[in-house]
Amino acid sequence: MRKILAYPLTIIYYLLFGLTLVIFHPIQWVSVRFFGYQAHKKSVDILNFFLLRCLNVLGTRFHFENSHHIPLNQPCIIVANHQGTYDIPPIIWYLRHLHPKFISKKELGKGIPSISFNLRHGGSVLIDRKDKTQALQAIKGLTEYLNTHHRSVVIFAEGTRSKDGVPMRFATAGLKTLFEAMPTALIVPITINNSWKLNRWGGFPMDIGVFVKHKVHVPFFVHSAPVETLISQVESVILQDFSEIKERRKQ
Repeated sequence: MRKILAYPLTIIYYLLFGLTLVIFHPIQWVSVRFFGYQAHKKSVDILNFFLLRCLNVLGTRFHFENSHHIPLNQPCIIVANHQGTYDIPPIIWYLRHLHPKFISKKELGKGIPSISFNLRHGGSVLIDRKDKTQALQAIKGLTEYLNTHHRSVVIFAEGTRSKDGVPMRFATAGLKTLFEAMPTALIVPITINNSWKLNRWGGFPMDIGVFVKHKVHVPFFVHSAPVETLISQVESVILQDFSEIKERRKQ
């Protein structure tokens, strides 16, 4: 019965989702061309607010727990586990004051209304995973921008999404690159739970009634410990609530 109900609700969701992207694409274009960065950022914030509301059609609920005051006078490195595409809108909306940027594969830079435009013009970078030189240069340019303007970068430390919600081991290269290039940054660890369930049946239908949770842990500075220690620390903090990891890694 649950899956049967999910079919018509998913159709409605995709119609609203697509309409939202199409509407906000020209809004972003006008914002960038005539009003600059702050207007464009505001349009992206509002876009992601409405993307969350589209998911409410599926009965999706969101809980974003953040009891920490994160000052704005330094760059931030937001580190999270990764369960799917729907990890991203809550981070953009609820941490909008941190101006989060993304390191994305170049394929996402074209063909997707609103999303591709934002990746190209909103301060994020697009990298070619097959071209390490280009990727490193793009990331270096991004870190210089973040350090100068006190903005934030989001990194999903597993390197890919977990299809069953159980996090994989963190890939260390990206974290190490950011930690070394942003010595004054504040690390903001986030644990994401349940967003994978939205696509447990694939893209169609999407599951209904999912309770997606984001939990922000106590931030700490990059300069507080050596890089290798920082990587172990942030992985331990983010993954501490996943008892399944211990069992899987025993196998």
